[in-house]
Amino acid sequence: MSPLELEQVRRASSSKLSALRDAIASCRSALVAFSAGVDSTLVVAVAHEVLGDRAVALTAHSPSVPAAERAEARDLAARVGIRHLEVVSHEQEDPRYVANDVDRCYHCKTELYDVLMRVAGEREFPVVVSGANVDDLGDYRPGLRAAAEHGIRHPLVETGFAKDDVRAAARELGIPTWDKPASACLSSRIAFGERITVGELTRVGRAERLLKQLGFATCRVRVHGDLARVEVDASEIARLAEPAMRDRVVSELRELGYRYVTLDLEGFRSGSMNPPEADADGAR
Repeated sequence: MSPLELEQVRRASSSKLSALRDAIASCRSALVAFSAGVDSTLVVAVAHEVLGDRAVALTAHSPSVPAAERAEARDLAARVGIRHLEVVSHEQEDPRYVANDVDRCYHCKTELYDVLMRVAGEREFPVVVSGANVDDLGDYRPGLRAAAEHGIRHPLVETGFAKDDVRAAARELGIPTWDKPASACLSSRIAFGERITVGELTRVGRAERLLKQLGFATCRVRVHGDLARVEVDASEIARLAEPAMRDRVVSELRELGYRYVTLDLEGFRSGSMNPPEADADGAR
């Protein structure tokens, strides 16, 4: 990117940051749904900046959230300086979530927003905000329906932030995870129609942790019964296919109980487990 292009990005980022500050300030006080992803981290940082003690971050824990994400949420909240609450969500007790149909995300987010609204009511927060951005509106996101039903505000959407805008603004604010790869909950790795169990979520989390330890920062292990379909960034496919690396990944994933281990030659892509009807709606 040329110096002129960089300056244009910086100016656009600064303008949107100003709008984001105004949008969050209009809440007067807010509870922020905080997952430790770059989107919600940006919202948390700006909320603390403009609202101070009238902003609180809340992270919900469940078996579908990797332990590393929980730890990172604590670290980031401490770095920002915002008050940080942690609660346990119980989506795994909902048989509709466990059944893992195409509306799984709706049932999961319904539980999350029920928890957020309860905490907001107890602590007298008039507004609950999320880190959804405008790119999410074009993806298959049943959870957004749950958000609408609960009256959740999306300040990044309100101010026109796409993912690239979020990263640019996070970088401008000095957020260390501005370039962190996207990460959905572990239940999104399991093919629709296959029941979600704590054991399977744990196994998927261990498989992806292995890949990250091997240096594959962007990765997914998609589960189709006893088959593990590995996605890494397209630029990393050749490295994973090297005999020694391939043999290690296959061996360790088989030790976790997967009978077949395959490498997806298309590479990582968001939404590759979306149902076919999502493509007809323009989802990614």
